[in-house]
Amino acid sequence: MMYAPSIKLGITLRVLAEGPDVSAARVFGDVVVGDHDDPDTVRAFAADCDVITFDHEHVPTGLLRELEAAGVQVRPGPEALIHAQDKAVMRERLAACSPAFRIVQRVEDLLAFGEQQGWPIIAKIARGGYDGKGVWKLGSPEEACELFAGVGEGTTIVAEELVDFARELSALVVRSPSGQAVAYPISESIQRGGICTETITPAPGLSEEQAMAAQQLALRVADELGVVGMLAVELMERRDGSVVINELAMRPHNTGHWSIDGAHTSQFENHLRAVLDLPLGDPTARAPWTVMANVLGGTVEDLPSALLHCFARDRRLRVELYGKEVKPGRKVGHVVTFGDDLDAVRRRAQHAANYLMGVEGHD
Repeated sequence: MMYAPSIKLGITLRVLAEGPDVSAARVFGDVVVGDHDDPDTVRAFAADCDVITFDHEHVPTGLLRELEAAGVQVRPGPEALIHAQDKAVMRERLAACSPAFRIVQRVEDLLAFGEQQGWPIIAKIARGGYDGKGVWKLGSPEEACELFAGVGEGTTIVAEELVDFARELSALVVRSPSGQAVAYPISESIQRGGICTETITPAPGLSEEQAMAAQQLALRVADELGVVGMLAVELMERRDGSVVINELAMRPHNTGHWSIDGAHTSQFENHLRAVLDLPLGDPTARAPWTVMANVLGGTVEDLPSALLHCFARDRRLRVELYGKEVKPGRKVGHVVTFGDDLDAVRRRAQHAANYLMGVEGHD
């Protein structure tokens, strides 16, 4: 999805892909297949690149520092990226806008936090978790002991209060090396089973003051951490309307996929502009309401053929298929709808996504 805007900007992109058949490798003209954890592979890949950026946060921080020392521009840099790689580092840096938490490596400390905070609590592995993986809801001391029996003593775990939140919000901002930054409208993110299934932009019922406060929070985080490129700040809105930070992602983010068709400048184009220190584009929405629904792998294997029905029914529907093998629950694409009536826009998106997943009940 970063490739399309690169053509308009006259940028040549190279991708380091984990395999020859992954989605990006099928699109990019210049593909290097290799392991992002292997220093020799990453050094060779970076040798002819003007700038390095990311579509995930898992490249080792030490290796990125080595590239910077060798004169390679890494954006976002490792000193910022570590806050998206390591939840313990992120929580300690952003404690003032986080839920109650404690960093633990022993079951005794996890038990003490649970007793102090009150069960249940949330436990997250500090590194490597995503889409609900590496996250546990612990309802008792016995479950806490089972967790450490599985991960092992010495594993860094972030223990957090179980936030009684009303909904999840996503604040997307983009920042350039020169310090220019812009904020996208705040989206509501609907999660099922730890996976984002739908976003609504702008978040319904969010006052102008609340939306501005969330945008300012994300912009402040981007500035304080020195982020270059896209930053997604995933927020939990408490019942009283206040927000706390749940997660950070320093890359184009699933909750911003609506912007490809729904914003004047997509998150992917603005990420490239930021990485190259070009003036940033307008992040505002084109329509009063924009809904993105993720297409998760279901019973439909031939997704392109299923588009016949979707496009015939809704000529304004926008679809992105990722070229991935269909597997149950896997994100294999998304649909975007927009318009003046939120209920109608949501129905259109849900119908198309359900049809592509083979979910019964669409009409």
